[in-house]
Amino acid sequence: MTMRDFRPAHFNWRVDGTVAVISLARPERKNPLTFDSYAELRDTFRALPGADDVKAVVIASNGGNFSSGGDVHEIIGPLLTRDIKGLLAFTRLTGDLVKAMRACPQPIVAAVDGICVGAGAMIALFAELRLATPAARTAFLFTRVGLAGCDMGACAMLPRVIGQGRAAELLLTGRTMTAEEGERWGFFNRLVEAEALEREAIALARTLAEGPTFAHMMTKTMLNQEWSMSLEQAIEAEAQAQAICMQTGDFRRAYDAFVAKQKPEFAGD
Repeated sequence: MTMRDFRPAHFNWRVDGTVAVISLARPERKNPLTFDSYAELRDTFRALPGADDVKAVVIASNGGNFSSGGDVHEIIGPLLTRDIKGLLAFTRLTGDLVKAMRACPQPIVAAVDGICVGAGAMIALFAELRLATPAARTAFLFTRVGLAGCDMGACAMLPRVIGQGRAAELLLTGRTMTAEEGERWGFFNRLVEAEALEREAIALARTLAEGPTFAHMMTKTMLNQEWSMSLEQAIEAEAQAQAICMQTGDFRRAYDAFVAKQKPEFAGD
């Protein structure tokens, strides 16, 4: 299956070489999420395991901002009229989006500029790598609107990225994390200037896309699965994963290139 001609209705999409570039729409509203964009994003990430032409994904900013989170008028207002069954259907939908991001084999790079809050911050959090501008402002605002900070896997994922104490502070207070804090705490891999953000994110994603993509898929899989393993189980699982990778053509190509003193050209098989 190819996704080069995919035309989503509720967000922006293009394929740059073998890198898919996604950005949320409506920059005049700082790119809010809606019921429809949640569902379409979830379905898109669920389709990516079968996308032969996409080797990495960039989730970009749009108009100087990443995302303002759930739309106040189109999501929060209607939620006040739902019963518990309807509310649970929505909260499970939001969780299904980040689960689909974890499950897709392609590495995901988030390129964060400006506002990155609420569910937008969760989308950035579930990317494997995050670049940001000095103007990035990230906040997990859930307690600010009377909700728990444990939204979309925040209490599981954020402590693993920045540590328990820092995560507790951000999730309990809902305060904004500056770009400098985000880089220092390990939330952002590095900061770049705004005019270079998307270019740098695509270049990073292209480096991954040109690498041993089967091995990258295995790395992403093990990063996710080893959370629930003991150390002994993880070591055994990694032994099996590495033995599988040793059967790939890319492993042979890397060896042949080393012998020939050349750079390997990986094919992902």
